[in-house]
Amino acid sequence: MIEATDNFSDDNKLGEGGFGPVYKGKLVSNKREIAVKRLSRNSKQGTKEFQNEVILCSKLQHRNLVKVLGCCIQGKEIMLIYEYMPNKSLDSFLFDPTQKKLLDWSKRFNIICGITRGLLYLHQDSRLRVIHRDLKPSNILLDNDMNPKISDFGLAKICGDDQIEGNTNRVVGTYGYMAPEYVIDGLFSVKSDVFSFGILLLEIVSGKKNKGLIYTSSNHSLVGHVSNTNNF
Repeated sequence: MIEATDNFSDDNKLGEGGFGPVYKGKLVSNKREIAVKRLSRNSKQGTKEFQNEVILCSKLQHRNLVKVLGCCIQGKEIMLIYEYMPNKSLDSFLFDPTQKKLLDWSKRFNIICGITRGLLYLHQDSRLRVIHRDLKPSNILLDNDMNPKISDFGLAKICGDDQIEGNTNRVVGTYGYMAPEYVIDGLFSVKSDVFSFGILLLEIVSGKKNKGLIYTSSNHSLVGHVSNTNNF
């Protein structure tokens, strides 16, 4: 991966998440473009989340889920190799004053439909029932045609065929997208992802962040703002 990413050059850095930095690369063998996620030593996630993502992505196949091409563990180096998504993540379009102009209503509708199909597959149609637990704009990647793909399954939970909910003492995810019952009681279910999708849907339609903005006419969040139909 050193040669593929030009020794993890800053020029090839695509972004950084909870796992660590992500770099653009090109395989020497066939010149295929890839994205390499490298575990940071300061990462809040670790080997457990890495293994979780590898296992899940090897078993899940859907056009609206990002594809993992391989992985690497050598000493303290832990890396995941993904298909390269040239348009990066949804948040880079939604919340950028210039880029958001490229998202007309047809593109936004197509993105919403694609995320919905991917989520339906995870909850109902795959061999495993999967609860993602961290659905948000930065975890929605866009291909060359602006088709969305759900990514980052490090925090996802696998449930049995007849299991639709679970409980955990370790609440993980991103505040602003987590369902209240999950934050308060650690109870997660397919409904948790539906709640996150609802927040994501509001952000796609409005082009505004759920967190970080103050709406003086309502409850200081996008959800509180749109709950008053006069504001939306």
